[in-house]
This record gives sequence, structure tokens and C-alpha cells, in this order.
Amino acid sequence: MTQQWQRIASRLTDVGGIPVARAIPVKERRTIGPWCFLDHIGPTRFAPGAPGMDVGPHPHIALQTFTWMLEGEILHRDSLGSKQVIRPGQVNLMTAGRGIAHTEESVPNQPDLHAAQLWIALPEADQHTPPRFDHYPTLPRWQQGEITLTLLIGEHGSRRAPTLHFSPILGLDLHAPEGGEITLPLDLAFEHGLFPLVGETIVAGEALAPEQLLYLPPGNREVVLTLRPGARLLLIGGEPLPRPLQIWWNFVSVDKEAIRTAAADWESGHPRFGEVTGYQGPRLKAPPLTGL
Repeated sequence: MTQQWQRIASRLTDVGGIPVARAIPVKERRTIGPWCFLDHIGPTRFAPGAPGMDVGPHPHIALQTFTWMLEGEILHRDSLGSKQVIRPGQVNLMTAGRGIAHTEESVPNQPDLHAAQLWIALPEADQHTPPRFDHYPTLPRWQQGEITLTLLIGEHGSRRAPTLHFSPILGLDLHAPEGGEITLPLDLAFEHGLFPLVGETIVAGEALAPEQLLYLPPGNREVVLTLRPGARLLLIGGEPLPRPLQIWWNFVSVDKEAIRTAAADWESGHPRFGEVTGYQGPRLKAPPLTGL
């Protein structure tokens, strides 16, 4: 493993009453390409009668929320009127643009939950784009040796995912039920992150355990991976952001004032975020505006 590669431990946090491992943003690294948030949820099983995931109405601006579902089901609602259950092997993508609100709930009689939830920062020119929601039930999937690859977003070789994106980006899932080795070509202009979702992966001869993120800077041509039996790995990447990104609560922007305005608009009930209908519960309150 080269000295320029950076190994980062996730930090534990809570989302909707569920413990999650947050890989970015953390002190050591805030972004990987346009990816500015990575939560690993589960795998977990809720006890009978337990409420499961329950995240009330909350806002976003200037980003895309990206959910890759592995086990269980989650119901998404948003202020555009979207209502969509996401199931294993599918991606939900919500483009916040100038502003949107949404909720996330576990589906009844679905005790298992395992997912990766990420944010993608929109380029400055697209941060005020109209909000939209897209659901991708089918994604490019193929076998390479003993490893199944699923292209979640972007391009890999001759394959292209249908997933909407606004800047050069990559999201790739690798799954090896029986274990396997693979050499993955990388885009020299991209920085990349490797994150085990299940089991252990050997990267360039060194073990990468669950809840550890491995950062690879631009300039890497390929990476050699050995997935242990049952292992699952997430690869994300993209071109480094041209300017530092401000991240506060559920808002991102290159402009601190845009975040302050969004926070005030959410607290005042400004119509830019709309209303989420059908959810039974209060909307989330923004924390005190500090650090901006």
C-alpha cells in the first residue's frame, strides 16, 4: 500500500434511531470527488415491534442524496409528492438543487436493514437546479471471475449507469460470495475511496476491515483487490472539487451565506422546501447555526 493512500476509521453516529458508521465527512477527509457524505447503515435486524428507521421531514440544498439498498426496504417521501419504496439492488437518487424536503421510514414487516447512504455535491453551476427524484430499479451488473460488479453511477470501461449525475463520478459495488481477486482500472484524474460493506478485503496486500475507508489520491492507474468469501466492497470516485465545500447539517454549498439562508428558510417554513405529505410526525428542527 503506497504512502499516499490514507486509511480512515469511520465514526459512529445515529440516524433515525439507528447506529451508523460515517466514513465521510470526518476530520481526516471531507470529500472524495463530489462525494461528500457516506453512511453505512447496518446490517441490522429490528426486534419485533421495534419502530425501525424513522427520519422525519428535513431539508437539503445543492446536493444529491444517493441510497444503495442491500437488505430490507425503506419508504421515501418528498415534497415533490414522490413516494417510493427502495428494495435490495436498487438506487434512490434525490436531486435537491435549490431546495427539497424528504422523509425515510422502514417498511412494516421488514426487520432487516442494510444500506449505504451518500451525498453528491452538485457543481456550483447546478446548485440551484430544480429539485427532482429518480428511482433506478435496474443497474448494469456483470460477472468478472468470481466477483459480481454493479455499476451504481458513472462509467466503468464500456459500461455506463443510467443514474443522473452532474460531474465526473463513479460508484461501483463488488460482491464475492465465494471470495475472489480482481484488478480494477482507475481513472488517473479521479480520487477514489474503498469502503468494505461486508467482510474483509485485501488491498495491495494489506487488509481493509469493515468501517475503514481507504482513500486513493489522483494518479492511481489500477488497484488489486482480494475479497474474502462473502465480502462486499463499495468503490466511489470522482474529480477533486475545485473549491472547498461547506457542510452544515443537511446543507452543502461553496457559499456560507447560502447555508445560512437555507437554515433560516427552513426554520421559517419558506415554501422553497415544500411540504412532505403522508408522514405521521413532526419535521426536524435545525441545530444551532455554529461554525459558519
